[in-house]
Amino acid sequence: MKTSAPRSSTSKPERAAFALFLLAAVLPIAASLAYAFLYTIGLAGLLSTGFSLHSWARMLGASELWTSFGLSIAVAAAVVTLATAGGLALSLVLRGSIEGGPLGTFLYLPLALPYTVAGFVTYQLLAPTGLFSRLAFRLGWVAGPADFPALTNDRFALGILAAHVALALPFMALLFTQLQASERVDRFAALARSLGATPGQALRRVVVPMLLSRAATPMLLLFVVVLGSYEIPLLLGRQAPQMLSVLTYRKWQRFDILQKPEAFVVALVYTLFALAVLVAALRRTRTEEHG
Repeated sequence: MKTSAPRSSTSKPERAAFALFLLAAVLPIAASLAYAFLYTIGLAGLLSTGFSLHSWARMLGASELWTSFGLSIAVAAAVVTLATAGGLALSLVLRGSIEGGPLGTFLYLPLALPYTVAGFVTYQLLAPTGLFSRLAFRLGWVAGPADFPALTNDRFALGILAAHVALALPFMALLFTQLQASERVDRFAALARSLGATPGQALRRVVVPMLLSRAATPMLLLFVVVLGSYEIPLLLGRQAPQMLSVLTYRKWQRFDILQKPEAFVVALVYTLFALAVLVAALRRTRTEEHG
């Protein structure tokens, strides 16, 4: 007598929900990427004159794309590093205040700011004629507001970094605070101290590695978000080099229609890199779930 494994009663609704997700979310994105690729090789769009790899050769051989790509990666990596370090320190030192005090509520406020507002506020604070420059002039630190160091539209993208870190650091602090409770980090630290480790050793070798390991996937996602951000780099960045999203939009909006395929090339390069990072994050999440 053959017996079959019982089927889950939620299998059909789950399959229907997954099919709806593919239809409503994945299919439009895939179709857009396919159209963008066909546009770059001359098989779609305004310049559909026949198959050609001219746009790819021109962009991949130009320093503009790789300078922009390097700047975007450097900014995203710096934001993740600074936000992670600051959020981790804040969570470890002020965990009690974050969990049950006004600090926890205050940390949620920056998360509600749109990127456009964050960029505008950062510019009003850090620009040569902004609030900080005027305070420095009043305190006698500079001869005039215009002598204040350039922190916006600067070569080191300090304004972009400041705006993104100001938005990401509270998120990381809240994340690490939640992880300390859910992962029972205190118990592992106490166990390490009972085995002879000093408080400093327990912090460096147990607490911090555990928290960073659990936060690796959100850190990768934050990296992708900053890598593709548009509003803040547009308001606070230089004309050259530009971050990937700004470069893409600039090429698409130019009157020269020959640059429109180049805009799609830049967008596809970013998409492929972002997908690679997201796949790595997904694999890590699955490894943690099965481990």
